[in-house]
Amino acid sequence: MNLSVNLGCWNSIFAIPCDVVDKHIKLAGAAQLKVLLFMLRYAGQNISVNKIAKALAMDELDVKDSMRYWVETKVISEPEDKKEANDGEAAQNDANEEAEKASVVAVKRVPLRAQRPDSAFVARRINESSEISFLMQEAQVILSRPISGGDSATLLMLHDSDGLPVDVILMIMQYAVSVGKCNMRYIEKMAISWAQEEIDTVEKAEKKIIVLENYRKAWTLLEKIIGIEHRSPSAKEDEAANRWINEWKISDELLKEAYDRCINTKGRYILSYMDGIIKRWYGAGAKTMSQVFEEDRQKKSSRHRALKKNNDVTSYNIDEYERNYMYI
Repeated sequence: MNLSVNLGCWNSIFAIPCDVVDKHIKLAGAAQLKVLLFMLRYAGQNISVNKIAKALAMDELDVKDSMRYWVETKVISEPEDKKEANDGEAAQNDANEEAEKASVVAVKRVPLRAQRPDSAFVARRINESSEISFLMQEAQVILSRPISGGDSATLLMLHDSDGLPVDVILMIMQYAVSVGKCNMRYIEKMAISWAQEEIDTVEKAEKKIIVLENYRKAWTLLEKIIGIEHRSPSAKEDEAANRWINEWKISDELLKEAYDRCINTKGRYILSYMDGIIKRWYGAGAKTMSQVFEEDRQKKSSRHRALKKNNDVTSYNIDEYERNYMYI
């Protein structure tokens, strides 16, 4: 293959610091490199975060995070007025902190989680820890996309602050992708929940995933049986579907019958009502439609006897009244 350089595009060029390649090419993410190239291209001009975000089709928070990385690694520097403003804000924060400490009545605030690390700290952790570096690389493979600075900070927090091993974090990501929920918010929420449940080993994670899969399969099957549109279930729906299908082994036929009775009686799907029907059948040991019909017949017969008994008592009282008082 014969290649030639297009000299036309070389009429307009800009410089890139050697440190970007020598020190940061492995550490910086795709978003950070994009932001830096854009800033270098328009060096000397006043470029707003909003303009960069629109030009690169990025979120403004990710742009700010990327810019902060290059400032903290001293590849670019802030304007003096911005530094003074930041210094003034820091001084004010220090003064507020001292005032709070000196207050007679102080309210102690304990954050639930540590503060999200900045890009420079994430870069240092990646550089000093092969385990963290592996986490970031594998995360991009699992998600099939470059991860942003915010994503990297989230993953680092799950490891450093929430105490989850890298293997467990990667298992969470793989499960999230397998169920079509590969956004970092879902992954973070799930990981925090696991940390609170102390699911901090591969063995525990494998057991948890089996449970989650059973729940997911139960709800998917229930959707198909009763014919409702696919959606994410509520926690109560998840629990009910798992109990009906995996624990109680209720047949497809009975589940559909319970749903139809709920619709016919209430005019719409109500989980608690449907659950009540199924609980009654399960308690009575009804496992087939014939047993359900027999349970219906017995229930109807019992109600009839109770009604007849009440009517008999009422009739007796009327007769007694007529006999004792009618002709006085």
